[in-house]
Amino acid sequence: RVVAKIVVKFSFLPLKMTSYYDIDDILAEEEMVPAVFLQTANEVGIFDCADDTNKVEAGTHVEMPFWLAQELYVRQAVSIKVPPYFDTKAKTRNEIGADAAHVDLRSLCPYFYDFGCKIARLSVLSHVQHLSCWNRIGEKTIGPLLLVAFRTRYREVLIKAHTAASIVAPKHLSLLTKEETKLYEAGQSSTAAFKKWRMGGPRLQKASVLGRKRKPVE
Repeated sequence: RVVAKIVVKFSFLPLKMTSYYDIDDILAEEEMVPAVFLQTANEVGIFDCADDTNKVEAGTHVEMPFWLAQELYVRQAVSIKVPPYFDTKAKTRNEIGADAAHVDLRSLCPYFYDFGCKIARLSVLSHVQHLSCWNRIGEKTIGPLLLVAFRTRYREVLIKAHTAASIVAPKHLSLLTKEETKLYEAGQSSTAAFKKWRMGGPRLQKASVLGRKRKPVE
């Protein structure tokens, strides 16, 4: 189930398809993104505490949570820039291409996959609605980047979950994103359950209905 939940996100579903009460989705949307105001905005002095006018002038560069940025973006109030670690010129891409399993994605973004999918979906939406303010760099590159990283790291996560000693686990876990940590924990749970079964735990039993004999027809 954990794998299915992660993989389905790569299909670029429409925005706001996730559960309103999903804490992981809420935290993923708290990630900051670079943005530029396309028009002057009043009563938003929170972006510039030094400004006594309590407004932000057009052209001001700020960082804001993704949940706010996407709402302002679809109203064409701001343009959004791809976060540095998703940029085509970022060294993260080269590191993932060379040895994805050992890249510290957690330090870049704890919700690397969820957050990346949200940006990619927003990019697709901007293309469909012909929004001129979006830099479409993410539309063609973020999705493939996420797939390459996940395919490589998924295999390594399960191998570590099934074979790694408890001493190695903390070091390995420090590199994993939140999504990958769930996979790791699911792998460990399945391994523990299998070992318990092999040692004489509850086994499959014939359903009672299968043990009933049909009465002969008179």
